[in-house]
Amino acid sequence: MRQLGFHSTTVFAEQLATLDLTAAHAGILRAIAAESGRSQHDLSAYLGVVPARLVGYLDELEERGYLERRRNCADRRRNALYITAEGKKLLRRVVGLARQHDDQLGAALGPENTCVLLDLLTTVARHQGLTPYVHPGYGALDRWMAQSRP
Repeated sequence: MRQLGFHSTTVFAEQLATLDLTAAHAGILRAIAAESGRSQHDLSAYLGVVPARLVGYLDELEERGYLERRRNCADRRRNALYITAEGKKLLRRVVGLARQHDDQLGAALGPENTCVLLDLLTTVARHQGLTPYVHPGYGALDRWMAQSRP
């Protein structure tokens, strides 16, 4: 499983690089699109990443025109996050790459067995306490960064 996971992650990262994105950028965009208006704080908790780390990614995506921050009407100390029209276009391309990637990985199994495999992997992930569709690397990166500080 480790070998296939590493291979899958590496190949998909290379595909995302053609769009000048990292997996973190893509995951953040997907999460914002899934719940428009979510606060930075709530997004941080959902992804399992410290807010300070998330801000850098959000800044990059905002500078590129893929998302915008708006003051939360109920709590002006918070920013609400929204994906822009350009961000939606980019996300459609990311979804297309992800589908191609999944199709290539599952080609040896065929469509029915690929669905069974995905169901089984989802069950294993949930049993391990993982948030569905969120790469566990977000939290691991923050733990690594915290340990690396002098």
